[in-house]
Amino acid sequence: MKLLSALLWSSLLAAMAPSAWAQANTIPSQPHLLVKGQGTRTVMPDRFGLQLNIEETDMDADAARRRVQDNVARVLALFKQNKAVEGSVRADNLRIGPATRYEQSRQVFIGTRVSRQLRASFASVKAMQDVLGALKANENVQVSSMAPTYSGEVALRRELKGEAAASTRESAQGLAKAYGTQVRGLYSISDVAPSFAYGVQAGNWPRADDMITPPAPPAPQNSIEATGSRLRESVEAGPITYTENVYAIFLISDGT
Repeated sequence: MKLLSALLWSSLLAAMAPSAWAQANTIPSQPHLLVKGQGTRTVMPDRFGLQLNIEETDMDADAARRRVQDNVARVLALFKQNKAVEGSVRADNLRIGPATRYEQSRQVFIGTRVSRQLRASFASVKAMQDVLGALKANENVQVSSMAPTYSGEVALRRELKGEAAASTRESAQGLAKAYGTQVRGLYSISDVAPSFAYGVQAGNWPRADDMITPPAPPAPQNSIEATGSRLRESVEAGPITYTENVYAIFLISDGT
């Protein structure tokens, strides 16, 4: 039985099949332990994402399009000059539509609005700061978002999920020993919290989408500010905490 349980556990961790991880929403009628495992790591960001919105409005739609394309070319040149991370540069398709405003409670057509969004990531705060310094943000070239990220996120999440899964077995074994019972085997395992079938629900389980827990660090030493006519954006080079949760149900016996 122990060998069978060990083989089942190993295959579940190796395959990480979505169907296997999504089975913990049922509670068995047999005696069991429901345990939660967690893997957490705090890392420093090594990528700094920048998103820009380039927009023009004009009665002459082609004139608006030309000005947008000129600004796009200028920004793409800035990205290249400041060594944007390879493969991170994205330019959305042109969006064209009517522009209106309200005057004396009625909608007035003011021209055709043409826009594009550009995205890029940089390997350092300084590289992004250099882009922002040369950007000259205004009402037509706007910084819509800036966000630090970690390039090894996918591999880190996989590692944390493995740690969380392993900790569920340790928790189950410790609880079983404390109450004089034995773990018979694994019933189900998932990264989604199970539906409770108990009369009383103790504590709060995190939601499945609680993937990243932003910390509350002290005042950062590294920050970026971009200032346009009415714009003030900042990005902080503070730590990022990643958390993965795993929920497992183990069947138990009375130990006799």
